[in-house]
Formats: sequence, structure tokens, C-alpha cells
Amino acid sequence: MSTRESPGRSRRGLRSRLARDAAAPRRDGVLTLALWLSIVASVAPLLSVVAAGTWLLGVTTGAAVLLGIGYGIRRAGLASGVATAVQAGLWLLGTTLFFFTDDALLWVIPTGDVVHEATLQVQQASNEILVGVAPLEPTSAVTFVLVAAMGLLTIALDHVVVTARMPLLGAVALIAVWLIPAIAVPSAVNAIGFALLAAALLFLIRAETRTREAPAVERRSAGVAAVAATIGVVAIVAALVGGSALPPPTVTAGAGLPASIDPTLELGDDLRQRSDVPVLSVRSDAPTLPYLRVTTLSGFDGAVWQPDRLRSVPLEEGGFGPVEVAEGVRVTEYRTNVTVEQLNSVYLPVSFPAVSVTGLDGQWRAVPFSRTVRTGQSNTQGQEYEIVTHVPRPTLEQIQAADARLAESRVGVYALPAGTPLSIVRTAQEVTAGAVTDYDKLVALQDWFRGPEFSYSLNAPVAEGFDGTGSDAVADFLEVKSGYCVHFAGAFALMARALDMPSRIAIGFLPGSYTGERVDDERVGEVTTSQLHAWPEVYFTGIGWVPFEPTKSLGVATDFPAETEPVPDDGGTDVADGPTPSTAPTSASPAPSTAPDRPIDDEAGPLGESAATVDFGPYFVALGTVLLVAMLPLLAGAVRRRWLRARGDAPSAWRYLQDAAIDLGMHVPASESPRAFGARLVAEGSADAAAMRRLVAVIERASYAAATGAAGASGASADGPDAFADAVAVRAAMLAAADGGVRARALLLPRSLVVRPGSAFAAG
Repeated sequence: MSTRESPGRSRRGLRSRLARDAAAPRRDGVLTLALWLSIVASVAPLLSVVAAGTWLLGVTTGAAVLLGIGYGIRRAGLASGVATAVQAGLWLLGTTLFFFTDDALLWVIPTGDVVHEATLQVQQASNEILVGVAPLEPTSAVTFVLVAAMGLLTIALDHVVVTARMPLLGAVALIAVWLIPAIAVPSAVNAIGFALLAAALLFLIRAETRTREAPAVERRSAGVAAVAATIGVVAIVAALVGGSALPPPTVTAGAGLPASIDPTLELGDDLRQRSDVPVLSVRSDAPTLPYLRVTTLSGFDGAVWQPDRLRSVPLEEGGFGPVEVAEGVRVTEYRTNVTVEQLNSVYLPVSFPAVSVTGLDGQWRAVPFSRTVRTGQSNTQGQEYEIVTHVPRPTLEQIQAADARLAESRVGVYALPAGTPLSIVRTAQEVTAGAVTDYDKLVALQDWFRGPEFSYSLNAPVAEGFDGTGSDAVADFLEVKSGYCVHFAGAFALMARALDMPSRIAIGFLPGSYTGERVDDERVGEVTTSQLHAWPEVYFTGIGWVPFEPTKSLGVATDFPAETEPVPDDGGTDVADGPTPSTAPTSASPAPSTAPDRPIDDEAGPLGESAATVDFGPYFVALGTVLLVAMLPLLAGAVRRRWLRARGDAPSAWRYLQDAAIDLGMHVPASESPRAFGARLVAEGSADAAAMRRLVAVIERASYAAATGAAGASGASADGPDAFADAVAVRAAMLAAADGGVRARALLLPRSLVVRPGSAFAAG
């Protein structure tokens, strides 16, 4: 049997390979462009997590530069390892130049100080992510982490996609980046972003495929490419059209995913949801069920109220200080028990002012300034805990005598941004014109909002186009006099600041409704998603932060009894001689200006002496899980080879060899004879020639003997062990001769697990 190919066929094959090699640089350029577009498409959704800033320019430009450098080096004919090394060096020098120039040698060479400062920047960014609320401010630390991380990812993707020719693996990494915003900030699916990513990845995969096609093959595969493009377009259009046509998912009690909390004033969409899901079960020894807060918002830039990013301390270390009030002010201790039924959040609903929170599972941190509790590693779902509060209960005369003043605060509780509409200031002065004390002015505002001129509406603001929280939205609200809690709370807080009083907004839940059940002789209440709420608070010297309820028809208006009224016996325990520190693990409080309530400590270093630190344990666990998953193909390939060897016959040895060729990216067509296949592996794959001759002889003998019956079977079995020894030797020689990237791909991602010899994929 002759395996000699005809001269014409050999010449055609040579011309095809020459044409393919000549076109490779051009196609690598298209592949590089496709990879850059895919990176940009995957990064775009991060704008919902981090506000736009220089980081976006740094990520896109940095990726373009790194990919361009890699393309130029490969086009020059240098080894792929050189490209990766140069890219890594350029990334290091560029990162140092743009972020750590002052600490570097000659502006670009990293030093020990650069390493130290980079570590601090990572810690600072981790702290901002832990305590911040999306979209995060693009601080220098966050910008450094994003730009540096995406630079490293770009280098890795360039090697995986362009050098190792594994676009699907690169696509998985890009999809993971694209999913980060959806995980960090749960929201509706970004249909446009999905379409852009899908189109970019389809382009990437097609560009990589074309780099391996000869011109003749390209002509023959034109119809296949058209069909593939049509399928991709139809899939994208179906996702966009069908996804938008489907009804939004709803959550019902006892089923589906838990509800979540948006710790900002963007409550409109949540409040307008058709479903009303029970999230908490509450009972308390207080006369009424309490409001439950999750966070406070003090900073206001004229457009958005920002959640307080303040110093936090471990809850188990006594995170809350005592509630401090002026002498003679009554303070009563109440205990509230909460069971979380369907709430998935890192913010814990707590009554105010808390001095102790016990019974939680996981790691939680207390924020002394707002007396709130949050976590970076745990979750509210399924938690059962008890809150101890020390509630100041001044008389009417005591609070009227107190000034609405906060002597020391680095949180902008007085700030009234430039450009605030004069109508807000003027209205505040007109409504409070007849009041004398600060408290009387605030009650006048509260009564005005809850009076007949205003109405509560979730839809009117949207219809009128001011479903927002900025100064202009407040001015419109004061004209229309119809809105929901966000508008009432925002207007009240701004008008209080217009009267030179410190104010902030609290986000949380209204008091629940009693269910008729009792536990430990306490009535049980239920809190639902429709009771998400925002309300204003004003600070009074000697009393603390006092909540008000301006929202029409909701909650309970703030009111204090006169000294002449009898002191009611309404449950709880009066704290003798003013408040005393709790012996239980403590939580947070809004005391005057005591040290525990201060925000980030300037004297404690970049993060504050007790700044929130990140437990990297979960990240290492996640990294270990990713590495384990990545090793699964390697383990599966090893198991398959051991299984083939255990069979011990010549056909299994030949299949062992075919799998090795497929893993190394070589063609294994069904039409090629064993002798021709073996000769090609020796010529192209540097296979051991002697071992290959023996192995070919064995498989030919086994194949011909198969037609003669038992003798063939016996011969195949006898040749099996020697055949496998030769197959192992051939595979080892081919692996040793292969390029490092090809060898790593063959071991870590063996294609033979999914590609069979003789199939269309194996035939090239």
C-alpha cells in the first residue's frame, strides 16, 4: 500500500500553507482589534458600579497600548513569550508612572515605597467598596485598582486568545467581568450592553477562526460563516425583543429570591413594584413597633444624597458607645427582636438609637455615627437578632429649650449647595415664620407637609418628570405638592438646612403591622417591601438625632409630651441617672459629638485607626475554587489516558496517540491512513520515528487481522503493552518539541475530551 501523495496535491498543500502564513499577521491584527473591542464591551457595565472618570480612559487606552505592543512584537517574528514579558514590563512602568511617580526612581522604576503605597491603595479601595454604595466615586485608589487589574487581564487575554488561540476561554473571562455589575448592583438586565458584548465575542471567535483558514477553505466556508452570523444576529435580536416583552419577575412570599435594599434615595422603582413581599418579623417591648434603619445620607451635592461612608468597627468589640444626653433627659431601654425572612442585604435593619445588637451569625461591623450595622462577608437572610436601644425621651419643654446644633462634624450635615432654588429657602422661612424655637419650626414644617395641601403619590412625580432627589426635583415637588417619601424627606432636610439646622436622611423600613400573633407575651409585627421608607432627622444638642415624619399619611408624626403630663408606663426600662454603657456587645449611637460618633479619624493613617478592613479569606477560597475548576480538564485528561492504558490493546494505544495529536492542535482526519498519519507526526510534530514505525506496524497488523477473526484479536492483545509503550514515547517527544503555550494548552485544556478523531473539528 502506497502512502505517497501526488506532486500536484503536495504543491497545492504547500501553496495553501504559504498563503495562510502570509495572511497570518494581517489576521492577527483583526484578532487583536476584536479582542480590544471585547474588553471595552465587557468593561462598559462597570459604569453602574463606579462613576465615569479617568479610570475608563485608562482602561480602554491601556488595553489598546498593551495589545498593540503584543501585535507588533509578534509581527516582528519574536517569540510569544517576549511579547508577554514586554507587555508585563510596560504595564509595571506605566502603572508606576501614572500612580506612584513621587515614590518611584526616575518616575517609572518601582521601589519599596511604591510597593507599600500600592498595598495601601488596594486596602483603601477595598474599604471604599466595602462601605460605599454604587455608583462609587472614582477616587485615586479605585482608579488605580481598576486600571491595574484590567491591564493584567489584558495581558493574560492577549496570551490566551492571540498566542494560545483559545478564544472561548478568553470569552469566559470577559463574561465574568461583564457580570460583576449585575452581581454587585442587582438591577434589570442591560440589553444593549448584552448585545454589544455578544456581538464583540462573536467577532472575536470568528476572527480567531479565520486565522487558521486557508483561502480555499475560506471560500468553501463562506456559507457556514453566513449561517453562523445569521444565528448570532437572530439570537441577539431575540434576546433584546423577547427579553423586553417578557413580564418583569415578581417575588412572592415564601418563594423566589429574597428582596434587597437600595441604600440610596432611588426608591421609586422599588415602591412601585406590584408585589408586596414580607421581609421581616418584628416584636418589641416598646409601646409601638419601631422604625428600622439601614443607613443614613448626609452629603448632598445638589443632585444626589450620598450615603455616609464612615468609620466602622467590629460589632463584637463594642461598636456603639453610650447614648449621651443632657442632665434630666429621660432615657428608656427597649428590646426589639427581628427575624429576617426574605431580605438579601449587607445592611442590617436596626432600631434607633441602638447600643447593642446580639445573635448575629457572621462578621458584622457597627457604624458609630449612624448607629447602623453592615457586613462585607455575611448577609441578612435568615438572621435572628436582638437590638437594645436607649431612646431619649425629652419633654416638650426640654426639646424646645435645646438648639438644633452640631458643634463638630466633618460630615456635611449643614451643607446647602450653591444653586439651591431660592423657592426652597423662601418657602422654609414662610412656613416657619410664626415659630420661635428650632423645634417649633421643625414641627411647623412637619405639620405643613402632613396637612391638606399635600398628597401622597407614587405616580404623579413620574408623570411630571421629577422622580429624583436633587434641588430642582424638590422645588418642583413644593409646587406640585404631590410625591412620596423621598420627596417629603428630601424637601424637609433641605428646608431644615435652609434654616441653619443640621439634618440628614435615614433609609429603612416603616413600623410593621401587627399579625395577631404573640411570642413571649409580645405582639408580633410583619414588615413588607412596600414599607421601604425615607425620613429626615435633625440633631439637637443634649438629645441627639431626632427623627421627623413629614410624609403625608405614613408613619407617626414626631411629638413630645409636656412636663405637666403624667409619665406613661409604656414598657421598657428607664435608664437611671441618664444612659449607662451596656454590658452586652454594643452597637451604634447618635450622641452629641463624642469620639465614637466621629467619622474617619485623620490621625489614624490613610484608612483610619479602626477603618473597615477586608477579610481576604473568602477571596482566597474563591481563588482556590477557580483554580480547582480550571484543573478539572487536566484531571479528566489524565483519567482518560489511564483508562485507555488499562484496556491494553492496540486500538486503544492508537487512540491514545490520536488524542495526543488533537490536544496539540494537529489534524486527525478520518481519510488519512495510519502510515501517512504517522509520517506527518514525525515530520510536523517531531514524534519519535522508531517508536512511530513500530506503532504503525502494530495498528496495521491489528486492522488487517481483524478481518480474519480470532487470530487478529490475539495478535492485537499481544501487541498491546508494547504498543502503549511506543504511544507514550511518541506523545512525550511531541510534547517536548511543542511550543510552551501549545504544550500548556494540551495539558490544561485537552481538546480530545470533546473532539473525536475523524470528526469535522479534528479534520481541521
